[in-house]
Amino acid sequence: MKKYKIQKSPFVVPTTDGKLIEEHWGNSTGNSNVSIAHMVAPPDWSEPHQTPEFDEFTLIISGKKQFEIDGEIVILEKGESILIEKGARVRYSNPFSEPCDYIAICLPAFSMELVNRED
Repeated sequence: MKKYKIQKSPFVVPTTDGKLIEEHWGNSTGNSNVSIAHMVAPPDWSEPHQTPEFDEFTLIISGKKQFEIDGEIVILEKGESILIEKGARVRYSNPFSEPCDYIAICLPAFSMELVNRED
């Protein structure tokens, strides 16, 4: 039996805000301990504040992304990464004119039950 798996067709998470989410590993593949997703946030995209019950690592491939973390604004560009620890109040956005292409890794895996989005 092989001790590896190759992901050739990630789960495309349906969205209504123009953001592309391709989950390669996570709850969609039966891996609740980690999620790894490729994402593209379009220009002028944002989502509500949240207080996740997971750590989230983000690596920017191209473009810029804005993070509001416990009231502090952080902007990352291509080649930069960040770890946002569980329990932080965070709001993700792309208020810029170019799309932001990035990889997100969540430990444990992202789920709507653990993200705690505000209305």
